[in-house]
Amino acid sequence: MNNFFERRYVITGIFVAIILTLLARLYYIQIVDDRYAIYATKNVIRSFIQYPARGPILDRNGKILVQNVPIYDIMVTPKDVKPFDTVAFCNLLGIDKDGFNKRWIKAIKYSPNKDSPFEKQISAERFASIQEKINDFTGFYALPRTVRTYPDSVAAQFLGYIGEAQDRDIKRSNGYYRLGDYIGITGVEKAYENVLRGQRGVKNMMVDSRGAQKGSFANGAFDTVARTGERLTSSLDIELQKLGEQLMQNKLGSIVAIEPSSGEILAYVSSPTYDPNLMVGRERGNNAAKMYNNPYKPFFIRPIQAQYPPGSSFKPLSALIALQENIISPSETYYCTGHYRAGNRLVPCNNGEAHGTVNMGRAVAESCNGYFSMVFQRILERSGAKYTEAEFTKWRANVMKFGLGARLDLDMPAESRGNVPTPLHYDNVYKKGGWRASTIISLAIGQGELLATPLQMANLECTIANHGFFYKPHLIKAIGTENVIKAEYTKRNYVGIDSQYFEPVINGMQAVVEDGTARRSKIPGIIMCGKTGTAQNPRGEANSVFVAFAPRENPKIAIAVVVENSGEGAHWAAPIASFIVEKYLRGKITPRESGITVDYFANANRMPDLTLYALDLKKERMRDSIRAVKADSIKKFKADSIKKAARLKTANNNKPNNWGNLLAGRGAGK
Repeated sequence: MNNFFERRYVITGIFVAIILTLLARLYYIQIVDDRYAIYATKNVIRSFIQYPARGPILDRNGKILVQNVPIYDIMVTPKDVKPFDTVAFCNLLGIDKDGFNKRWIKAIKYSPNKDSPFEKQISAERFASIQEKINDFTGFYALPRTVRTYPDSVAAQFLGYIGEAQDRDIKRSNGYYRLGDYIGITGVEKAYENVLRGQRGVKNMMVDSRGAQKGSFANGAFDTVARTGERLTSSLDIELQKLGEQLMQNKLGSIVAIEPSSGEILAYVSSPTYDPNLMVGRERGNNAAKMYNNPYKPFFIRPIQAQYPPGSSFKPLSALIALQENIISPSETYYCTGHYRAGNRLVPCNNGEAHGTVNMGRAVAESCNGYFSMVFQRILERSGAKYTEAEFTKWRANVMKFGLGARLDLDMPAESRGNVPTPLHYDNVYKKGGWRASTIISLAIGQGELLATPLQMANLECTIANHGFFYKPHLIKAIGTENVIKAEYTKRNYVGIDSQYFEPVINGMQAVVEDGTARRSKIPGIIMCGKTGTAQNPRGEANSVFVAFAPRENPKIAIAVVVENSGEGAHWAAPIASFIVEKYLRGKITPRESGITVDYFANANRMPDLTLYALDLKKERMRDSIRAVKADSIKKFKADSIKKAARLKTANNNKPNNWGNLLAGRGAGK
């Protein structure tokens, strides 16, 4: 009997121990360890990323440049997919079996357990027929997104475009971006990505075994709200931009217009341009491929990436430096015979025209090459030919104060520096001490190695309009409701020229338009001060260049126009600039005494011959390759010479020193 009771207590104890163990395990699973709860809820709850709309971009007057339209991506989580009718699914999405297989393999390769895009950018209209049936295919669901739309199809190179984030973007973002996310690729979309993209949200939904949504989880208590990207207000005037693109159609070149009193860019035209709507939607890749293969390079952002010889538009800057340095006076005269002799070189005036006796103002008005060659030679030789390099270094520093030869730090990516050559460059070409003012005389008239972007040319006009300073150019004037711009854009950048020297130069620039080389572009009732340029071009005919500001008193606009392969600045660039200036100042364009019209210049075709253009590009690339090879050879030669010198020095240090040995012997003999 006692044995029976003892066994009963043992068995009872075992059962109690088992029950307590199970209860403890259940407590641990349900209360302490939340892994199992997570696994369970994943079967009924799915988190959907809520993508915010990107911020809209407006012009300076509040008109929309870019906004958003809704689209849908069909997402897939491979492990959740159940057997289904692939033919019906392909018909639903409008794809074939091969297309389905490619998408499926890509999704599996990305991750069987994570969702990824299966079919992207389905329009709202098309999605209406898909929406009712997509829940029949377990593992697939629709994700609402937005894409950009451009109501006026202008300013493509300014606005840029968005595209899918690449692996490098995802890595740099520390996990913010995922496969299928969109990111700014070029233009303002890239420069202000962090502002425009907004903040993603998360919505937790109850789903059934087929993935169909059955309502919000916990009444949205664990959801986060997506925050729309900030609105950007640009400095562009959309009406001015439209006119500029109209005038530059069927031409290669650029227009940049700036407000001198603020540095705000009013027009930012790059030609050829493209419809930015082509970079949105399912045909984006095909459209981009065509434009990348276009030899005229529509993706090339000419306002800030093209580098041109400024030609005669550089002459007012030369005059200002010479006045500041007391090299010339405004009243001093020079007799132009039609050419200038610099050493054994002849510098002809345009078309060999002899200007006779000219002072500084008439030299600017008639664009006398001889006068400015004389000025340049005086600057570099004022201390004697022996000190040419030192004087050139000073001259170069003065030129760079105007914003040439360095980036202006525009609030856009991919800005070029232009080029103001260094003494080292000429040392490498002609050897040290082997060059003089006459050797590089082409710099006097804005040619040779001197290069500037259209942005830099327009900024130079702002400096002259402001009598000695400029504000750094910029394209965004407000973020959201705040007029937030970088502090550096509100700072005056002085160029080291006394204000008194600007008036005589501006007199000459006014005469350019009143009765000089640009008289056909005179605007009735508006005093415009400008300078024409005919800049030599390695690819065919010279570039037509014109820079200006207006009105003379209290200037409101400064402008630079370059029309490639179009000859003299007075013929093409100056009339185009005059239309832009009058449109901005008056809001309309009035008839001109010269008879020039917007329609004539808008409809004219100045595109260079495609075959010759492609051939010239090929030759230029070959020249660049040869220069690169030469540069590499020079570097290698210098490196080898340094190594050889080092070996000789080491060898000499290791040789016995006879004089030292002799002294040592004398000491030993004592």
